[in-house]
Amino acid sequence: MEYRQLGSTGLQVSAVGLGTNNFGFRMDEENSLKVAHHALEEGINFIDTADSYGRGLSEERIGLAFKDNRKDVIIATKVANPVGDGPNKRGNSRHHIMNQVEASLRFLQTDYIDLYQIHRVDPNTPIEETLRALDDLVHQGKVRYIGCSNFAAWQTCEAIQTSKALNLAPFVTVQPEYNMLNRSVEQELLPFCKEYGVGILPFYPLASGFLTGKYRQGEAVPEGTRLAGNERAQGNTLTEKNFAMLSKLESFAEERGHPMVELAIAWLLANSAVSSVIAGATKIEQVTANAKAADWHLTTEDMEEIEKILQSGD
Repeated sequence: MEYRQLGSTGLQVSAVGLGTNNFGFRMDEENSLKVAHHALEEGINFIDTADSYGRGLSEERIGLAFKDNRKDVIIATKVANPVGDGPNKRGNSRHHIMNQVEASLRFLQTDYIDLYQIHRVDPNTPIEETLRALDDLVHQGKVRYIGCSNFAAWQTCEAIQTSKALNLAPFVTVQPEYNMLNRSVEQELLPFCKEYGVGILPFYPLASGFLTGKYRQGEAVPEGTRLAGNERAQGNTLTEKNFAMLSKLESFAEERGHPMVELAIAWLLANSAVSSVIAGATKIEQVTANAKAADWHLTTEDMEEIEKILQSGD
């Protein structure tokens, strides 16, 4: 496994991380623990979750999995999404952050969180209030680094400049959706992060499973997949152009002795601004497949050929 700096910090994280959104939703406790333990065996030390995943079950199962080897893993969780009824059980207010960090620490069975991320922008809370609350948590030792998720480039910039002006702990990472089908972050967010040393943590690297080849043109969407029952997402993803592009990408990977899953993740890792790719898994075999992608280092010529294929899908 390759390890990279988390943004411009000195913290080393596995190039491929484990996303645990499915812990508590599509997976039972036994399988969740198996996947978590196998990730560590594969050299994956970066575990990403959120307080809203599985209504706390994801954090709880991560806590169970790593309670005896906490120092071997880097745990990242998030706050902002609704965790119950009521106006103050969501968002980025000091009130909600201070309540939720205690809940996360309790579920995770730890006294510190390595990376505490704001899950999404809260238009009702000034960014200064959010950053001051996070800075207090850093000084209290409950949080070691802070980051954000689903922030636009200007919102990330505003937060970092506010931290700089007020001498507060800054966001060291941003977590956007980023994959071969969705490259919107390359317009503004990616250049900003490269310039300011903010680490990118892509989620949905496999485009909800499309880049694994599990969806085939003209065939029904498999039950239990992310696109099952989501007609809008199917309409945006399962297009003739995307299938044509996928076929070319699969051929590219096969010619080099790799599956499509490895190509999708290796392509993201070819970008130096990416600190770790957040790859979900519901089976230990998927963990192994995701981890192997870190061993494939695409050449400049590879990237140029891939770019031509991706451009053909525009």
